Amino acid sequence: MTQLLLKLFIKQTDPQDPAYRSACGKLAGLVGIICNILLFLGKLLAGLLSGSISVMADAVNNLSDASSSLVTLLGFKMAEKPADSDHPYGHARMEYLSGLVVAAMILLIGAELVKSSVSKIFHPEDVAFTWLTAGILVVSILVKLWMSLFCRGLGKRIDSPALEATAADSRNDVISTAAVLVAGLLTKAFGWQIDGYVGLAVALFILYSGVSIAKETIDPILGAAPDPGFVKMVEQKILSYDKVLGIHDLIVHDYGPGRRFASVHVEMDSQESPLICHDIIDDIEREFAEHYHLQLVIHYDPLVTNDTELTHMRQLVEAEVHAIDPRLSIHDFRMVRGPKHTNLIFDLVLPFEMDGRREELKRLIDQRVQFENQKYYTVITFDDQAFN
Repeated sequence: MTQLLLKLFIKQTDPQDPAYRSACGKLAGLVGIICNILLFLGKLLAGLLSGSISVMADAVNNLSDASSSLVTLLGFKMAEKPADSDHPYGHARMEYLSGLVVAAMILLIGAELVKSSVSKIFHPEDVAFTWLTAGILVVSILVKLWMSLFCRGLGKRIDSPALEATAADSRNDVISTAAVLVAGLLTKAFGWQIDGYVGLAVALFILYSGVSIAKETIDPILGAAPDPGFVKMVEQKILSYDKVLGIHDLIVHDYGPGRRFASVHVEMDSQESPLICHDIIDDIEREFAEHYHLQLVIHYDPLVTNDTELTHMRQLVEAEVHAIDPRLSIHDFRMVRGPKHTNLIFDLVLPFEMDGRREELKRLIDQRVQFENQKYYTVITFDDQAFN
């Protein structure tokens, strides 16, 4: 069914293409609106006939899901707006905001269900659970299971937090509706007054899910670390180019799915022609823009490879730094020679938990690079590990 819908309604094929992302998001939103409204009407009928608070709560939950799907649809529609003077990086983060709104609606519905369920616990009423009600709930479970798989598949295909949130919400509905069905069957078979308790359990599960979804959608808005797999891909792709000796200071800025910007320092032999190096850098930037929809800006770092003393001292400092702590590394190593001493200038990559040890680390490194015939001073710039 998923493949059929994609074939009928989506013409693009590149998951990294913003147009493809938008089409998938709008399709998921439209499917969610239609399915949830139909489920709401069916469960509303079942709830009215049976007088079950848990069935009615499940029906209201589906109505909120329809609203959430509408939010998702609008979010993807707004996210495809092009950049303008007020938003030069585009509007792709609207997708994250739509996921956050979905989470807020889930939390609101969960809170209301807690209130209704607690009231039913203290004031129980007879539930006339019928086989018609059971049939409607079974159909709802099957539909919601398909919707969860459908949205999760699309979410993974385009790496969308909003669709992942929608998929999780549909999965919650499968669990909550199954619980309501079991409670109804137990009530019918044994006369147990557990409708309110089941409604409360469903409500608490919905609240937990809403908090989890909210965290997942807030993280990219706040500036979470980029996906390690994506960073590794960028590193390996750049290093695969001829004459690239190394990279560092890779910084990725996420302005929403399909709207990533990045900057990186690329090391090349200082003896190479600057024109050739510039041409290679142009090729790298162009390939990332065309094939990965990543706007990459590269800073050229010439690396001296024909200075024996510099090479020796760089290897020495690297070894000593690694001996202090294996997590430490250096880059941008340079030497400035003077009549009485030589400055060793480099960047030291520092894990977050070692940030308070800067003075101690400099003192340790200074002690390890002193020799009788030559005095060396270190000039260290401390870098965050997150960008290296």
